Amino acid sequence: MLDEPFSRGASRLHLADPRCKLAAALAFAVCVAPLRTPALAAVALALGAALCLWARLPLPRLLRRLAAVNVFVALLWLFLPFSLPGAPLLRIGPFPGLPDWLALAATDAGVTLAVLVTLKSNAIVLAFIALAGTSDVTAVGHAVAGMGLPDKLALLLLFTWRQLHVVAQEYHRLRTAAKVRGFTPGTNLHTYRTYANLAGMVLVRSFDRAERVGQAMRLRGFAGRFHMLAEPAGHPGDRVLSAAIILCAAALLAADILHPFAKLP
Repeated sequence: MLDEPFSRGASRLHLADPRCKLAAALAFAVCVAPLRTPALAAVALALGAALCLWARLPLPRLLRRLAAVNVFVALLWLFLPFSLPGAPLLRIGPFPGLPDWLALAATDAGVTLAVLVTLKSNAIVLAFIALAGTSDVTAVGHAVAGMGLPDKLALLLLFTWRQLHVVAQEYHRLRTAAKVRGFTPGTNLHTYRTYANLAGMVLVRSFDRAERVGQAMRLRGFAGRFHMLAEPAGHPGDRVLSAAIILCAAALLAADILHPFAKLP
């Protein structure tokens, strides 16, 4: 089943108001994304890592999350260094029998941009895990509504999370049923047909179950808003913490704007 491993803990970040943490995470992402200086992006990465260290998050799970993100970043490293003009740092080719224009050259501008993307993406992911990830999805959904954002956005988040669990339950149940009937996957037409039927049945049954859940909620008087049994009381220190993170991110953006050599490759 789907899990929220980072939401369980007793650190200061775990106990903070989810609304303050979500506001800080969004502001951090907005300020870090436009950075053009690798040194400042490295500072943002250090800040995100410091937040994760403060939250005392389990390192193996954190590294697995980062590995999933960096798979996509690695794809950029395959193409981005070779796609921008600049001083060549590494040449591949020309190859025998092929024209010279097929030779590849990794430029300083391309490598700099790839480094910049790597630093910023990891910094934002670490900050979101440390801030938003230390609250469960239900608390984050209510925080979205508590920040004045549209209620439909909060409902979309909460229902999407619940439906993911429904799809996972149906998939595990149908996969178990297939194993009980002696299904053994292989590289043959029967396996492909079985997996296609499995995917179709998961979607159909999940849709039917969602329809029943919707009817049950309307029958019980659901009016488009979930109510929490215990509203987050909040603490003045939570706002101070959120303001400090936002000021640090804004200072990085201001330093990047004012830096005389800050420019995109």
